[in-house]
Amino acid sequence: AFREQLAEKLRRGQLPGAARYLVCADPPGPRIGNGGSTLHALRCLEEEYGDQWTSFTVLLIHSGGYSQRLPSASALGKIFTALPLGDPVFQMLELKLAMYIDFPRHMKPGVLISCSDDIELYSTGVTEAITFDKPGFTALAHPSDVAVGTTHGVFVLDPSSFSGKGGLEYGSCYCFLHKPDVETMQRSGAVCVRQHCPQPSSPGDHRDSGTASECVYTDSVFYIDHSTAKRLLGFYKQMGTLCCEIDAYGDFLQALGPGATPDYTKNTRNVSKEGSGLVGVRQQLYSLLQGTPLNVIVLNNSQFYHIGTTQEYLFHFTAESKLRFELGLQPVAFSIFPATAKTSGQLSIIQSVLEPGCVIGPGSVIEYSRIGPEVSVGKGSIVSGCYINFNVDMPSNCFLSSVSVKVTDGVEYVTMAFGVGDDLKKSVKSLSDIHSLQFFGASLPECLDLWSIEASDQLFSSEDTRLGLWTARIFPVCSTLSESVRMSVNMLNSVQHKSAFKLSGFQLLSVEEMLTYKDVEDMLKFRKQIYDEICLQRQKEKS
Repeated sequence: AFREQLAEKLRRGQLPGAARYLVCADPPGPRIGNGGSTLHALRCLEEEYGDQWTSFTVLLIHSGGYSQRLPSASALGKIFTALPLGDPVFQMLELKLAMYIDFPRHMKPGVLISCSDDIELYSTGVTEAITFDKPGFTALAHPSDVAVGTTHGVFVLDPSSFSGKGGLEYGSCYCFLHKPDVETMQRSGAVCVRQHCPQPSSPGDHRDSGTASECVYTDSVFYIDHSTAKRLLGFYKQMGTLCCEIDAYGDFLQALGPGATPDYTKNTRNVSKEGSGLVGVRQQLYSLLQGTPLNVIVLNNSQFYHIGTTQEYLFHFTAESKLRFELGLQPVAFSIFPATAKTSGQLSIIQSVLEPGCVIGPGSVIEYSRIGPEVSVGKGSIVSGCYINFNVDMPSNCFLSSVSVKVTDGVEYVTMAFGVGDDLKKSVKSLSDIHSLQFFGASLPECLDLWSIEASDQLFSSEDTRLGLWTARIFPVCSTLSESVRMSVNMLNSVQHKSAFKLSGFQLLSVEEMLTYKDVEDMLKFRKQIYDEICLQRQKEKS
């Protein structure tokens, strides 16, 4: 999927042609986390380019797991999330390259590590440049509310090395804390007092005026110089196979700085699934990296945004968010949007074709979709990759995303449907506990009753005992895209109105299975048809 999308962008001249692009999949076997992936990617670089890579400046972007908190990005990748910006639209990849465009010329050979779903905006003085030229690790640091620190990495800065004034400062870091609680931050000296704390940058950031001047410096992008990257690669080769998940942030950065201690190696509180030998691998990494400098570039005038969850995505794209203002996000980007399409309030239409007469509720995002004339989309919803050509009133706060699948030989279609607040990461161990799983405001057993589906072990696709919305086989496979959307909207309506809607007789897939059987080529073909139609319409308008 990634290689095909990159090739298409290069064909269209939408990416710099002089850079080299390499896609590395994790090795088969147990999950190795983004830290394991980083090590594996270094190995791929060496295999692909031999000694040449010693002179490379590399941008390494983690693809970001299964994207369970924003499943519209699961099939084709978070880094290809479309933004309501540009003509044709930019995706996260182009935005990343644009944000980091000044870095390479002030960077010694090495690797800059970034996520696919965060955005770092900053301003510095005209003559100030961000320079990555020191040995060891160099990380960007952003002032954040203390509460934000509990879900991020936090730097304990050496107070003698920075003042907290000016746009850009180079400081050194005493130690790095990974998702610390407030007490730990205060005890370790991570909390600083600032005159101007940043504005709320995400939904639910409410700041008490009494503590408005307290902040911590949180992590985002970090750089590893070439010789340190080589040491990490040597470690990976010597390990042979990794059997546990390593975190590039928690497990690399916590080993650094004069104040680092090995205590964190035994703390597995934030680990999703403790693989075999995790503590041992962490201890080896700690011995390998101990004493390596952690330099910090403090961007006092900066903001870190994350768009990797349905809530954040809707907030930043449709509400009066600071990000929307700073990037100049558009309500309608590269779309056919007739004057008679009715909308109210903030919304976001991205590379889609809307027909006259449709109604889109406020606070909704429509991407890569075709919406017919008799369609009403509720408020606060996400519609991705759908074709809706029938008369329908869609409920508010719903999430719809269509996937092309090849289960046997021909292409078929499945549309996942949820409430935007549903938790796809939550799982239970036994059938007797599935009442605690919520689907669109109802308990899963209630929904199964309405759909005439029996709750049994066969209901879930997962090998292990992870029973959740991600592995529940509830979505019908259909022969056309619009039929699959119709079925899934009917499922949501049946739950909302507590009315029966029989799914017996259909082949049903879980989201997990949809991704196993996905047909990338067909999904990209649908997007390309919309792209071509919009281009054609533009040419007609011009002539």
